[in-house]
Amino acid sequence: MAQVLAFSSYVASGHVGLAAVVPALQRLGHEVIALPSVVLSNHLGHVHWAGRPVALEDLTAMLEALEQNGQFADIDAILTGFLPTPEHVALAAKTVRHVRDRHGDVAYLCDPVFGDEPEGHYIGVPAAQAIASELVPLATYVTPNRFEAKFIFGEGFDDPQKALPKDCRLLAVTSAELAGDQLRTRCVTSDPEAAFACAVPYRPVVPHGTGDLFAALLLGHILNGSSESDAFSRAVAGVETVIAASNGRDELAIVAAIDMAAKAKPWPFA
Repeated sequence: MAQVLAFSSYVASGHVGLAAVVPALQRLGHEVIALPSVVLSNHLGHVHWAGRPVALEDLTAMLEALEQNGQFADIDAILTGFLPTPEHVALAAKTVRHVRDRHGDVAYLCDPVFGDEPEGHYIGVPAAQAIASELVPLATYVTPNRFEAKFIFGEGFDDPQKALPKDCRLLAVTSAELAGDQLRTRCVTSDPEAAFACAVPYRPVVPHGTGDLFAALLLGHILNGSSESDAFSRAVAGVETVIAASNGRDELAIVAAIDMAAKAKPWPFA
C-alpha cells in the first residue's frame, strides 16, 4: 500500500478530478491525501455550475498542517490534475520539490488538465503555460491528451520520444490520434526501445473524467509493481471498462465499475 498526495479539482456531483482519482487509487489499495484546488458543484461541461478555486492561503495552511501531523513522511507519490491559476501551479511545484527535498525522489505524475479538442482551454493560457514550464519538467510520468500534448511540446508532439522531458520515465498521450473507427493512446518511456500504443473503439461522446481516471489507474498499477508497459495497458483497459459501463450516462459509472476497472486485463497493443 502506497500513500499518494493528489492535488486536483473536487466536485460535489459526478466523477472528475479527485472524484475519479481517489476511488481508483483506493481500489488499487493506496491511501490518498486529497487536496482540492477548486470546489465545484459539478464539472464545467454542465449548463449550470457553481464554485470557486480554493484560496492559496487555505491550501498552504492545509499542507503545513498535514506536514506537522507527520503525514508527509510516508508519501510515495504525488499526482496533480486540474490547477486553475498560475499561483496554484506554483504551489504544486513548490510542494513537489519540498516533499522530494525531505523524503527522497518521490514519484510525481503530472496530468496537465487544461484543455481538449474541440473545446480548447478549460483554464487561462497563463496557467497552462505554467503547467508546461513548471510542472512537466518535474514529472516522472506525464499524461496529456492530444490537445495538451500539442500545447506543451509543439511540433515535437509528432515525435513523442524526442518530446519526452529529460527526467521523465513515461509520457502517455491519450486520444492521440483517430484512425478510422479506432482511437489510439500512445506511450513512450525513457527506454528508447519502449514505445507502444493501444487502440480502442472511437466514441464521439464520452463522459468527462476519463483522463483523471486513466492517470490514477496508471499510477496505481505502477505503485503496485507493474511494469510501465503493463500499467499503461491496464489503465487503458480500466478506462474502457468504465466507459462501457457508463453508456447513456452523463457521468462516469465509477461506483458501479471501479472494481472491474481495477481487475481489467491489459489491453492489447496496437
